[in-house]
Parts: sequence; C-alpha cells; structure tokens
Amino acid sequence: MGRYYSGDINGKFWFALQSSDAASRFGGLEYEPAFLQYYFDETHLEEVQAELKRIEDTLGDKMETITKFFEDNMGYNDAMLKVANIEIDELKEYADYGLGKKIEQCIIENGKCSFDAEL
Repeated sequence: MGRYYSGDINGKFWFALQSSDAASRFGGLEYEPAFLQYYFDETHLEEVQAELKRIEDTLGDKMETITKFFEDNMGYNDAMLKVANIEIDELKEYADYGLGKKIEQCIIENGKCSFDAEL
C-alpha cells in the first residue's frame, strides 16, 4: 500500500521517503482536504524549472550515480545505499526531482497541471 497522486499527472510517492506535500517546493496552489490538491499553469513553469535546477545543482554528480543505481536495481535498502554511497537526503532530492519533472512536462504539454496527493 502506498500514497498516490492523480490528476493531470499520476504516480506513487516514494514509501517512507517522500512526503505528500513534496510538490509544494515547486510552487503552485495547494488545497488541503483529505488530499492535497495541486494546480500549476504556465505562470508556475519558471518556478518549477528553477527548483529543478536547484536540485540538479545540489545533487551534482550524484544525479548520475542515483540514476544508474535505479537502472541496475528495482528497489533499495540501507545496505545497498551504503555500498552505492548514496545518502538518504540525496535520495529524497532525487524522488522530488522526478515529481518536479512530471509537473514540468505536464505544464509544457498541456499548459496546466493539476493533481490530488493522498495524505
């Protein structure tokens, strides 16, 4: 079981790693019932891209390391991360980056992006 987001983009939050409000870091409008409801449009694209750039800069070369790690592995545990020299905070950034890229692509393709995130 996990927490999902659905709407213009769909996905599953990373278990025990990514919070339901992860999209808040990219701006947009947030509403909080049993779900967080997010809405982004073209006016948010610059902010989304700036946050993606910040994550890229923060992760630096680790972005490639983590991407390669998940090309070779279907999951992870603490021991695997230790061997790969990946810190949990880096993995959190990577998870949020993936969400931010979905938001960015949705805005570019549709001019807007809205979705509900389970709490």
